[in-house]
Amino acid sequence: MPNSMMYYEDTYVVLSPDMQQQFVTQPELEQILHNLLINIQDDLPRDLQNIKTIPEQVQRLIKTACDLNCGDRGTWQWYVVRLDKI
Repeated sequence: MPNSMMYYEDTYVVLSPDMQQQFVTQPELEQILHNLLINIQDDLPRDLQNIKTIPEQVQRLIKTACDLNCGDRGTWQWYVVRLDKI
């Protein structure tokens, strides 16, 4: 039987356009995506265009995507990771 911890998403790795990676919590990822979305509201991906608020756009991205093209700011990627605690 799978361990329920396998489905617990609390840490993400974020790759910025210059391929710097950072490990972040979900609230930190939400803040990063929020800041990126503020600057591209006039050029949103098609699946976000009908979502009215930025917090809802952020949640949609976290649940359904792993990258965001921000035009001149490049493409940002994020992935769920599990960190083993020793």
